[in-house]
Amino acid sequence: MANQSFDDRDGMIWLDGKLVPWREANVHMLTHAMHYASAVFEGQRAYNGVIYALSEHSERLIRSAEILGFTIPYTRDQIDQACKDVLAASGMQDAYMRPIAWRGSEQMGVAAQSSTIHLGIACWAWGAYFGAEALAKGLKLEIAPWRRPAPYTAPTSSKAAGLYMICTLSKHHATDHGYDDALMLDWRGQVAEATGANVFFVKDGEIHTPTPDCFLDGITRRSVMRLAEKRGIKVIQRAIWPEEMEGFEQCFLTGSAAEVTPVGSVGPWTFEVGDITRQMMADYAALVRGALSNS
Repeated sequence: MANQSFDDRDGMIWLDGKLVPWREANVHMLTHAMHYASAVFEGQRAYNGVIYALSEHSERLIRSAEILGFTIPYTRDQIDQACKDVLAASGMQDAYMRPIAWRGSEQMGVAAQSSTIHLGIACWAWGAYFGAEALAKGLKLEIAPWRRPAPYTAPTSSKAAGLYMICTLSKHHATDHGYDDALMLDWRGQVAEATGANVFFVKDGEIHTPTPDCFLDGITRRSVMRLAEKRGIKVIQRAIWPEEMEGFEQCFLTGSAAEVTPVGSVGPWTFEVGDITRQMMADYAALVRGALSNS
C-alpha cells in the first residue's frame, strides 16, 4: 500500500455530499484550486474507530476557508458526519483522514468569487509519519532554506494548501541532504515549526515552544500542552532564537500526522530522547485511544 498511487485505490471517498468510488473522485484540470491554490484542508486521525478531535478539525476547516474568502456549503456537524461515514465505509479502525475544500472550475483567473465550492474527504491506513525508527532514535532535522512568511504577507492562520509549497521545498531539500525533515524559521529568523508539525523544546524540566503568530496553533500542539500541564510541567510559549537550541536538552514535534515524535538533532545541535519527551509520547497515545482524559 505504501507505494500505491493515491489515484488508483479501492474504497470510497466522500465528494460533494455522497460517497463515490475512489477512482471516480476526480476534478477538472482547470479547477481554480490547482492553478491558484484556493484550497484548504485538514489532517486528522482515527483511533479505535473514533476520529480524534473531529469537531475541532471541522471547525478549523470552515475557518480556514473563510480566511481565504469562501464558505464551505456544509455545517460543522455535517462535515463531522461525513468524516464518520468515510471511516465506516473504509472498514478501518485506525486511519488518517484528509478533508479538503476548494474552488471549482467555473472561473479561470485570479478572481473566482463565483466558483462552486467543493468538499471531499478521504481516509487511508498510515502508520508512524516518520517511521518507527524515529520514535526510538529521534529525527535528524536540517534548518530549512525557506522561512515562514509574516502574517501580513500571507493568510498564516488558515490551513491553506498554498502555504505548504515552501514546506515541500524545504522537506525535499532536507531529505536530499540526508535529513528526515527541516526546521523552519520565520521571517524574523525565530524558530517557527517543522514542515508539517509544531516544535517543542525541554530545558530544566520545563517545556518551551514558539508563539504561533505566523503558523498554525496545532490541535495536537494544544492537546500536548494540556497534557504537560496536567503533569505539572510548565509550558512556556515565547519567541525562540536558533542559537538557544544549544541550551535545550530535548526536542519533539507534534501534529496529527506526526503525533509526538522525538528529535535527535537540529542542524549542529543535538538532543536526548528524554523522560519528558517519552512521557508526552505515552500520554498522547493514551489520550487519542481513549485511555486518558484531556479535560
